[in-house]
Amino acid sequence: MADYVLNTWYPIAWSRDISYELAKRRIVGKDVVLYRSSTGQVAAHLDVCPHRMAPLSMGRLKGDSIECGYHGMTFDCSGACIRIPGQRIVGSPAVETYPTHENMGLVWIWMGDPAKADTSLVYDLPQYHDPAWSSAEGDALEIGCHYLNLCDNLCDPAHVSFVHLSTLGTPAGEDIPVQMKQTDDGLLTWRWINDSPAIPLFQKFGNFKTNVDRWHYYHYTAPSIAVIDFGSAPTGTGAPEGNRDDCIQIYACHFMTPVDENTTIDHWLHVKNFKADEETNKKLSAEFRLAFSEDKTILEAIHQNEQRSVNPAPVRLAIDASPIRMRKMVDEWIKSERSPATAAAVQPEPSHA
Repeated sequence: MADYVLNTWYPIAWSRDISYELAKRRIVGKDVVLYRSSTGQVAAHLDVCPHRMAPLSMGRLKGDSIECGYHGMTFDCSGACIRIPGQRIVGSPAVETYPTHENMGLVWIWMGDPAKADTSLVYDLPQYHDPAWSSAEGDALEIGCHYLNLCDNLCDPAHVSFVHLSTLGTPAGEDIPVQMKQTDDGLLTWRWINDSPAIPLFQKFGNFKTNVDRWHYYHYTAPSIAVIDFGSAPTGTGAPEGNRDDCIQIYACHFMTPVDENTTIDHWLHVKNFKADEETNKKLSAEFRLAFSEDKTILEAIHQNEQRSVNPAPVRLAIDASPIRMRKMVDEWIKSERSPATAAAVQPEPSHA
């Protein structure tokens, strides 16, 4: 099985999709069964009964407990066995259980040491809660690739000028250098494209009459979160110097679930500095859906090529500095979890963008 960071909070499902019924999800190569208890809390167990390994998701809820559909062993929200039909409970049979927390419309899960599951480490974007901003949930987009390939893409502003010409990019950015720096909990990759036409998305929603100065800041939080701050302001109004009074600004949020070596789920949403009615949000989401499907097509083709052992080693370019550093950061974190004495020095701090 592939190695993953375990002592971290991963998104596993939209809160809207978890109710008082059993829901099966897969993350870091493990099957998990989730449900919302009568108190509103989300319970999460390894989807395996410890008796004969039947999936608990094939069972049923009895109150706030799961009854295995094979022989009726029953486990409460804590994972403890509370009933074995026809006999008393001997020993302490239990099912592995994982801490959960909800924020930004998502259920987050901790697959590592439960004693380290500090909810203050769950990612949060302050603008999501700001009444001056508005947000809209997108999809749970399944992509047939390793999650780090999607992270490569989301540490890479350069691809936008070639992949997303119908939505998020224009040819004006093709030769603009990309800059990068490491942050406390990840990486920041960015570039400005000044005095150029607005991107197609902002031509539709920004109502610009002149050229614009536009920015793309890619905030990567290890191991599987990417929030892209992008926006535009009329050229000459001072946006590059920090004046954002007359601009359109959007955070495109990607909360990635590493399903296994071949599959990633991208839970995406957008947060913007203007109020939007339901119809506008639908139109914006349609634009993002188109853009992210373009990424999906490229990434799945890359993944297929990577599976062929005859492939040569990839050529590295200057624009790869951020993805290379990202992968090194994740690898160091995984190694630190295998060597607990060094873990505190490597694990990133909580992110509050």
